[in-house]
Order: sequence, then structure tokens, then C-alpha cells
Amino acid sequence: MPPVSSITRTYTFCAAHRLHTEQLPDDVNQKIFGKCNNLNGHGHNYTIQVTVQGELDTKTGLITDVIQLDQIVHETIITRFDHQHLNFDPAFKNLTTTGENLARVIWGILVDQIPSGQLEKIGVVETRDNFFEYVGDPKQ
Repeated sequence: MPPVSSITRTYTFCAAHRLHTEQLPDDVNQKIFGKCNNLNGHGHNYTIQVTVQGELDTKTGLITDVIQLDQIVHETIITRFDHQHLNFDPAFKNLTTTGENLARVIWGILVDQIPSGQLEKIGVVETRDNFFEYVGDPKQ
């Protein structure tokens, strides 16, 4: 059996959002989300980490086609979210635009598109102090 390993690729995009949920009254949203509940939203320079796990190809020593992975991430994630307001993206129609939910949304977009190997986890760096990870069902 060939060795199993992981590779993590890092990508960046800039996006705005407002932490707010229609399931709570405005005063409770303000209390929970504070300045991040600003009516006009606020922005982040997001860094996402896409980790793919798999068996090493015995000829190349690679887990996945990195060029193809980069292309998929750029076409499906970066192009979609860069310089956009996340609250207006259809994926967040019923989700609060937290880092946790952003990681879940990115997982859902990528899980079936990995060229080889399987998606192991998604990491989202929102600020210096906020890092989120999501590990979903690889067969999702």
C-alpha cells in the first residue's frame, strides 16, 4: 500500500460581511456580535487553507495535481468571494457569515472537486486571532 500523506495549499481573498442573524432581535445581535454587527458590514483579508490527503503516486510522489487544485480553488472560491459582501452570496441565505460557516461553505464547494486524494480539512484565517477549521464528510 502506498504511503498516505497530506498537502495544504494557501489562498487569499478579501471580502466584507456583517455578523447578524434574522433569528434574533437586533438588540441581541448587537450584544452577541458587537462591532461586527455594523449595519454597513466590515471586511477581512481572508486566508484559506485547503488540505488534501491521499496516497502518494508512486511515480510522481504527489498526492494531487496542485496546478489543477489551484485552478479549481481560484474558479470556485476566489472568483466567487473576492471583493464581495458574503451576506449577499446565496450560500449564506440561511447562514450567519461566521468564519465557522465560511469554512463549511468552502468545504461543500470543494469536497467533490478534488483532482485526486480527498479533501481533509478547510482552514480559514479571518484575523490575527481568529482561525477556523472544518472537517466534513469526505463523501459529502
